[in-house]
Amino acid sequence: MAKIEFNLFAPYNKGAALIGSFSNWEDIPMEKGDDGYFRTSVELEDGVYQYKFRVQSNSWFLEPEQWVDVTDPYATDIDELSGQDNGIVKIKDGERIVDTYVWQHDDKHLPADHELVIYELHVGDFSGGEDDPYARGKYKHVVEKLDYLCELGINAIELMPVKEYPGDYSWGYNPRHFFAPESSYGATEGLKKLIDECHARGIRVIMDGIYNHSEASSPLTQIDHDYWYHHAPRDPDNSWGPEFNYEHYDENLETYPARKFTGDTVRYWIEEYHIDGIRYDAARQIANYDFMHWIVQEAKNAAGSKPFYNIAEHIPETTSITNVDGPMDGCWHDSFYHTVTAHIYGDTFDLENLKDVIDCKRQGFMGATNVVNYLTNHDHNHLMVDLGDRNIFDEEAFRRVKLGVAILCTAVGVPLIWMGEEFGEYKPKQPESAKIDWTLLGNELNSSLFDYYKGLVNLRKNSHALYTENIDFIHENPEAKVLAYSRWNDEGSRVVVVANFSENFLSGYHVPNFPNGGTWHEWTANYDVEAGDDGIITDIGPYEAKVFVWQ
Repeated sequence: MAKIEFNLFAPYNKGAALIGSFSNWEDIPMEKGDDGYFRTSVELEDGVYQYKFRVQSNSWFLEPEQWVDVTDPYATDIDELSGQDNGIVKIKDGERIVDTYVWQHDDKHLPADHELVIYELHVGDFSGGEDDPYARGKYKHVVEKLDYLCELGINAIELMPVKEYPGDYSWGYNPRHFFAPESSYGATEGLKKLIDECHARGIRVIMDGIYNHSEASSPLTQIDHDYWYHHAPRDPDNSWGPEFNYEHYDENLETYPARKFTGDTVRYWIEEYHIDGIRYDAARQIANYDFMHWIVQEAKNAAGSKPFYNIAEHIPETTSITNVDGPMDGCWHDSFYHTVTAHIYGDTFDLENLKDVIDCKRQGFMGATNVVNYLTNHDHNHLMVDLGDRNIFDEEAFRRVKLGVAILCTAVGVPLIWMGEEFGEYKPKQPESAKIDWTLLGNELNSSLFDYYKGLVNLRKNSHALYTENIDFIHENPEAKVLAYSRWNDEGSRVVVVANFSENFLSGYHVPNFPNGGTWHEWTANYDVEAGDDGIITDIGPYEAKVFVWQ
């Protein structure tokens, strides 16, 4: 038997008690200290127990000082099956543990931020149960697909939120328990195993973190709502649940309650799960750079010497969030998505607009890791859906997508691929049935798109010109709808992209101003071409990009 302490931070609540499987769910009184914590200790043998707190609530939507049963806001595992949302506590050798997982691959080299090609996926929809149309994927099924992701060539995965949410299926943007991984995807060890196996392959794991809001019945809302949250949504049109109040300062305890909670969360995930980056959802709604500076610093301190990438989702994007005094390392580059897709769909042609998103410096961003570019993501349809809506199908649709991929992999910034996009998934965006259809890879057009992605992802990783923010627009022809740009670094790595945004086949097209004469290799179709003093002559198909690499 060992004395195990349970504590609950609830500084302005009148009373609290511990209840659990070890007390037959009878109250065990807790004492409140001057630091705002209720505490009690229980003699427990090694084993697994369930518990909750019983608290006199201060939340305005309940009766004054009404007793409510709440899950520990710091519970690291949840029993969701009982419907009670009890916290789970594991005791081993007289100590609290999360699990007994032993990390194997912490010593592996991981790529730096500027080398990343990110793959965004949803654990439940990415994999699992191909023979069962209703099965949801688990952490272990993602592990089974890691060899596939290695073949594609990506070196980071961004997991849509995996914090425990209500029910068995959600995109995770309604987190209820901030320290516990979603149990329908498997045990805590399963998530650690997935991250460890990624590290074994040199793949970084970025987590989607929801720090703007929580799900409505999250424990802190029940304890003392207005201590941690804004009383009401600040922007009712963009409200997804109670919003954390990072401005609220408790002068008695000299603490910012919501910051303390989120800081504890972020440090826990980095230390316990060894994650390599965070995407901060709804940064525009958080609207507090002071807090963001602080949380990014907390994350970097916790990560220590390993690379850690902090990315804001701020829609529409703003340079202020990443630049000299901005809090974040990077941000989602939403104008890239809107501009490039409009051009490959044939909706518009605007050279200046295209140049702005291919070279984010023209928009005021500073460097290659300040933007994360994407052709689509979980918030938007797959490209095939939007192309189909314009009656663009089959070979024509795949051709348009390939043009987008060439730009994605050669523009300034870090590329992100949304799961299934690399082989032409065409299901519309609908959370209830978003599992990707792996059988598509059996079709010639789909597997050819996969190969195209694979080739350009590898170019992006191996051609160091693409790590830089160096770019020159060497040729523009608004009449023919052709744009050419050159990427380079100081060590002699060079890439030139020539893109045709028209429906016309351009035979013997002259591209002047090549960075230098000599032999260039056309990457997508694998042939050599000689450049003279006056550039090159090449055939360019409709909606096609040629990618020339200096040999």
